[in-house]
Amino acid sequence: MTAPALRTGLIGWGAIGRVVGRALADGAVPGAELVCVVDNRPLGADVPAPRCTVEQALERCDLLVEAAGQGLVREWGERVLESGTDLLIASTGALADEDLAKRLLDAGPGRLHATGGALGGLDLLQAVCAMGPLDEVRLTTTKLPATLEQPWMGEELRTRLRTATGPVEVMTGTARDVPERFPRSTNVAASVALAVGDPGAVRVTVVADPAARQTSHVVEAHGPHGSYRFEVRHVPDPGNPATSGVVPYAVLRSLGALTGRTGQIL
Repeated sequence: MTAPALRTGLIGWGAIGRVVGRALADGAVPGAELVCVVDNRPLGADVPAPRCTVEQALERCDLLVEAAGQGLVREWGERVLESGTDLLIASTGALADEDLAKRLLDAGPGRLHATGGALGGLDLLQAVCAMGPLDEVRLTTTKLPATLEQPWMGEELRTRLRTATGPVEVMTGTARDVPERFPRSTNVAASVALAVGDPGAVRVTVVADPAARQTSHVVEAHGPHGSYRFEVRHVPDPGNPATSGVVPYAVLRSLGALTGRTGQIL
């Protein structure tokens, strides 16, 4: 007997949401059915599912996929999970807030899931940390200067970014504070922190480079059980250069795992 399709709602119809939504509507994830889209903006005529509010989505869906930013996770995460609806988030940067992360992980009966997004190797880091804590974890993220400008920056730093002719170190801190400063550009930092179980243990450096035609993430980790290095370079999404084009496909892969697709690397 075939299991009923996972009734899936999509929150956010931007660069990530459009790819995920159209793929779901085309049957790219067997076992998942797109039943609604939540977004306050005009969506156009090509949206493949009815538009609704979050409250309506909670009544219709088994799973909500967040592709709308960290603010949505903060505002609605607990209510979604407490309603019994599962939640898959792309904006893992919200989990750098340890109080929020704890509340979401403790909430239920809905289950919280996070996609790995633009970075690989997180499954291995999680496995290694089950053997014991790592001594050092470092993440270096390099992006185009324009994608890293933030309202909190002073004029001197803005000028350095806009006139840079080579790499500029924009900020160094932990995975606890860097995602808060770069809410659209450092979800990877929070994902690494989630994998190792401690945002304060992950040292993050954000670099602006005018020659960075690809977004780069380098993770280096060392501990009693070994040394690990992961490096990825992605072409930025043309519709949203702050994110990588692979992210919606990482979301779709996560959905495939949740629906029980065979052949997945788990």
